[in-house]
Amino acid sequence: MKRRLSLILLPSLFLMGCTVPVLENQLQQPASSQIVSNIKEGKPFSYEDYATVLTAHVDDEGLVDYEALQQDREALDRFNATLAAVPADIYGGWSEPEKLAFLMNAYNSFTLQAIIDQEPLKGSIRNITGVWDITKYDIAGEKKTLDNIEHDTIRKEFDEPRIHAALVCAAMSCPILRNEPYTSEEVEAQLEDQTNIWIARPDTGFKIDREQKQVFLSKIFDWYGDDWKASYAVEGKFSGSDKERAVLNFVSNYVSPEDKAYLEQGDYEVKYLDYDWGLNKQ
Repeated sequence: MKRRLSLILLPSLFLMGCTVPVLENQLQQPASSQIVSNIKEGKPFSYEDYATVLTAHVDDEGLVDYEALQQDREALDRFNATLAAVPADIYGGWSEPEKLAFLMNAYNSFTLQAIIDQEPLKGSIRNITGVWDITKYDIAGEKKTLDNIEHDTIRKEFDEPRIHAALVCAAMSCPILRNEPYTSEEVEAQLEDQTNIWIARPDTGFKIDREQKQVFLSKIFDWYGDDWKASYAVEGKFSGSDKERAVLNFVSNYVSPEDKAYLEQGDYEVKYLDYDWGLNKQ
């Protein structure tokens, strides 16, 4: 993953209302023509609006001020319109880091939209009917649900299990929402940083109870642990199933030497942390 993602710069676009039809009529079509024009001119895709959203409404703990974002959503709506305007053939010619940064930002941005589209705000994303598998979003010439983006595109096309540290489902037990966009130039370092932050959180990522001889992992490692088997499968070390040993082999790269040695010796029970689906709000 050493290739670079282009950034497209957009002109300022002004909204005259906040309903979906207004956004489509006043924002999406101008954005579409301008983006096509900019791409043909070799100009980069812009994450400026998304950066504005994250800087203004996401704190250093990854918590979101959804009420403020709901009242100040113009930049988010502009950004999501630009995701739709990228032509499929242009997206298809991007490098792997370009595509990965684009898709991860899109997933997280559409998730923010799903939350603030609710009036009043829901206490959990799970209270939004069809949020993952019914509601579709326009992205690079296609209509996709959040599940399509995560499971049918990112997980299927990229051998990159660290995406689970970056895709944020708006729950307290998710990895934190980064308050900067992913970019092709920085995505490797950003994924490493996200993984370090995730694993370091004992309530939501990883912890060891030596007295009880138990190792606790995020429930995400239970749901998607098979994603680690291709690159981290191991025999003769760690405890648990093949999936769990692969996950622990991965995790061992992000812990202290003492914890790494404890994990490798394997005399413990693997358990999973409770998952808090409450909204990741400030």
